[in-house]
Amino acid sequence: MNNIQLDNQGRLKHFLGIGGLKRSLLIDILDTAASLINVPEKSVKKVPLLRGKTVVNLFFEPSTRTRTTFELAAKRLSADVLNFNIDTSSSSKGENLIDMLHNLQAMHCDMFIVRHGAGGAAYFMAQHVAPDISIINAGDGQHAHPTQAMLDMYTIRQNKGDFAPLRVAIVGDIRHSRVARSDIQALTILGVSQVRVVGPKTLIPKGVEELGVKVFHDLKAGLKEVDVVIMLRLQRERMLRGAFLPSAYEYFQYYGLTKEVLKVTHPDAIVMHPGPINRGVEIDSNVADGPYSVILQQVSNGIAIRMAVMAMTLGAVSEKKDAN
Repeated sequence: MNNIQLDNQGRLKHFLGIGGLKRSLLIDILDTAASLINVPEKSVKKVPLLRGKTVVNLFFEPSTRTRTTFELAAKRLSADVLNFNIDTSSSSKGENLIDMLHNLQAMHCDMFIVRHGAGGAAYFMAQHVAPDISIINAGDGQHAHPTQAMLDMYTIRQNKGDFAPLRVAIVGDIRHSRVARSDIQALTILGVSQVRVVGPKTLIPKGVEELGVKVFHDLKAGLKEVDVVIMLRLQRERMLRGAFLPSAYEYFQYYGLTKEVLKVTHPDAIVMHPGPINRGVEIDSNVADGPYSVILQQVSNGIAIRMAVMAMTLGAVSEKKDAN
């Protein structure tokens, strides 16, 4: 995947996943986002970096935050945006993915933002688009969600500064989460001190230790003295077979994040969540809305990160260029 993501100069051509990318490239994404973070505060909330470009949102799965933040990001870069309605498109009439891509290419589009239920779908599309078109993975199956990982990294750096001393715990449905996989890869590349995954045995994938994480099945033990807590939603729509949990109520009793549980973390720990939040299932409202929470910061930072990735993949910014 790494080869197809980069051009001959090692710059982003597509953004399909975190694994295999260099730390310097991830830092460039964070720094570019930092240069764009204040664009919404201007009287005209736009910069001309993608003026004349056409970006297509191609979402085969439902989404609110991710699709709207990509749309806002593209418009703030002055791109034209097409939101493609899959339910009413020719794909619902039997058109295959390659034919759909070729027809959209014929309309002289420059970038596809792709969310798909099948892992590897974005990579497949990147293999079959014209050389002048970029693909950004907005989430593919249980595989990857690279822009979510990068906005999480931005939020961590915004609140904590240096990655090196941090202990980070990812809690919940690790087994079905593309966010967990991408976060683990990004945290490892950026060099945090320790990454922990916490959850019931049924929701921790076999062999996850090979990614360099430490596994905990007891919530308080897993959160002891951590600096960052990343809570995950239970992916009920992906639990196609088997009884992974006895009940949502019982899950909250053992793995729900409450003020009492947070007492074991570092005193200035932050709480994150990619959303949507299931209050009373994985997190208590007093925590989600409390002083530990940086969840709304994540949403705001998502626009800047997606602006940065879109601009970088289309060659609209050089390294660490400030657009303000």
